[in-house]
Amino acid sequence: MLLESTTVKTIIREISADLETPVSLYLKLRGDGASFLLESVEGGERIARYSFIGVQPRAEYILRGEEIEIKDERGSRTTHVNGDPTRFLQNEMDRFPAVRVPNAPRFTGGLVGFLGFESVRFFEPTLKSRMKRTERSDPNGERSRSVPDGIYMLADTIVAFDHARRSIFLIANVLDGNAEAANQKLDAIESRIQQPLPPAPKKEITPSNVKSNHTQGTYEDMVRSAKENILAGDIFQVVLSQRFTRETNVEPFDVYRAVRRLNPSPYMFFFDFGIVDSEPLYLCGSSPEMFVRLEGRTASLRPIAGTRPRGADNAADDALAQELLADPKERAEHVMLVDLGRNDLGRVCEYGTVRVSDFFTVEKYSHVMHIVSHVEGKLKPELTAFDLVRAAFPAGTVSGAPKVRAMEIIADLEPDARGAYAGMVGYFGFDGAMDTCLAIRTMVGRGNTVSVQAGAGIVADSNPTAEFQETVNKASAILRAIDTAEAGS
Repeated sequence: MLLESTTVKTIIREISADLETPVSLYLKLRGDGASFLLESVEGGERIARYSFIGVQPRAEYILRGEEIEIKDERGSRTTHVNGDPTRFLQNEMDRFPAVRVPNAPRFTGGLVGFLGFESVRFFEPTLKSRMKRTERSDPNGERSRSVPDGIYMLADTIVAFDHARRSIFLIANVLDGNAEAANQKLDAIESRIQQPLPPAPKKEITPSNVKSNHTQGTYEDMVRSAKENILAGDIFQVVLSQRFTRETNVEPFDVYRAVRRLNPSPYMFFFDFGIVDSEPLYLCGSSPEMFVRLEGRTASLRPIAGTRPRGADNAADDALAQELLADPKERAEHVMLVDLGRNDLGRVCEYGTVRVSDFFTVEKYSHVMHIVSHVEGKLKPELTAFDLVRAAFPAGTVSGAPKVRAMEIIADLEPDARGAYAGMVGYFGFDGAMDTCLAIRTMVGRGNTVSVQAGAGIVADSNPTAEFQETVNKASAILRAIDTAEAGS
């Protein structure tokens, strides 16, 4: 199958995959360079149709403020941009116009990666002087490793695993007119798929203790300070987080394998960004929450607020769901976040098209259930997926309301830059589509140091001790996956 457009030709082959899984394919195809695996469990319970694997990207863009490091076949070089670095990414994508391939997987190539929380300083000028740009020392006097503002791979070759048909789509986008080279790349990928799995590396695991950039006392002091802002009328809510760090020499992809088994979610991802700032950088996560999505001209977001554990049986599940929907505090917080989402979409959608299509729906996941609503609108014809991101970033569910003032308070109270945490993970397709999630329930790995960050929504009647414990509970799922991977179980 061959599609021709102004610049991009998309070549798609389909081969049988009845003996493969997304994990086995990734293990066979990953090499020494950058790579990724994207998977999904729809609605928390049903496996989505496709998993996506990317290897040997055409280029990699590392965003550090207004400096962008470009890695490609010509080597590594740095370019300077004036202002918003996502405009550079948009210009790169504008070089490769494409149209949707009929009957193809929903993602066939484009930019894939993450955008960190502090990137908002380029979208909200009033925050530029307030946001932390590098991580500072933690309370123990140890220097945290800084994470770039974002990293994106230009993925011109994609392997899509079709769970419904038990087949594999090998996809190559011809960006330079050289279809022969693209077909040779697909030949090489197909050949590697036919090979047996490589042997698993054996490592001697050294246990390590978890540290935080807060003590319980300093976190609770931070909550009390935020409550003073709320009582003064500055804000209605703010999300305050802490970061948990530990050392491990476990294979990072083994952590992802544990995560996908222990905590399946709508957005599961593993990124190996290769060597960044002289050491390996990984991102691994299992996020329950969509950030923003663009399909055709329909822009949507899906705020989540309100949580209960799963019940022991169906009757207990139903009772907990009804209790959740009846909780006035949970309802008030959720309504506020839905209103934030409507306002965000209203900035870039055609007048009168923004609507709430699902309101106060309970979605059930492996261990918890959430209140979820769906907000959508029709993107203005002159705007793109990047404009949608700029209007909505970051999500109110990880910042607060009003959003800008909440982010100022976060910058004042939290000791370190958030980095990837509370930013977004996902893709911008060559065809203009986009799908992203919040970077929560996410592990950042730098060398042998891994970190997991978690936050709690602070409101007027918040209990500081309970909010501290909520952050501990939220981080525990990923920390438990690290323990599981180390144990080899």
